[in-house]
Amino acid sequence: MVRCNWAEGVSPNYVEYHDEEWGVPVYDDRVQFEFLILEGAQAGLSWSTILNKRDGYRDAFADFDVLKVARFTKKRVEKLLLNPAIVRNRLKVESTISNAKAFLEVQKEFGSFSDYIWGFVDGKPLQNRYKKVADIPATSCESDALSKDLKKRGFKFVGSTIIYAHMQATGLVNDHVVGCFRHKHCAKLTKTE
Repeated sequence: MVRCNWAEGVSPNYVEYHDEEWGVPVYDDRVQFEFLILEGAQAGLSWSTILNKRDGYRDAFADFDVLKVARFTKKRVEKLLLNPAIVRNRLKVESTISNAKAFLEVQKEFGSFSDYIWGFVDGKPLQNRYKKVADIPATSCESDALSKDLKKRGFKFVGSTIIYAHMQATGLVNDHVVGCFRHKHCAKLTKTE
């Protein structure tokens, strides 16, 4: 079975993430929020570090219930900064709370965060056909536009590279290389699946 080479020879949970999640279109706001926070937490770190801490993040951040996270207090932040199950970076922890508040504002304006974010790709996944992982860009004009708009709305840790990674993770863009067994499968996924 051929996979994107970044998923070869790594931990089983990394392979599982590649094989079952990465590139699958996400329309659920809770999952969108989770990935937005996890991608921001990754800044300066490896994805495997964040993937290994994913359950810790779910526990620490109320299973990414955006309403609950938006109400976290300064006292809660101090407690989180002592939690070894997450990345204990004050700016990243505080941005999770401020991003939750901004996320709620987007939901209020657009009905859902999903409707908002999918609008940047005209409601359907962008289908790329890269032959090698080295050909895949770190950003795109869509991630540039989305990043700029998120920043305008008060989101933090949403640079274009982070947002492109978010778009890949949540299936707004299919960047499985054409030889990967997941490329064709992800290309067929629609909003109803």
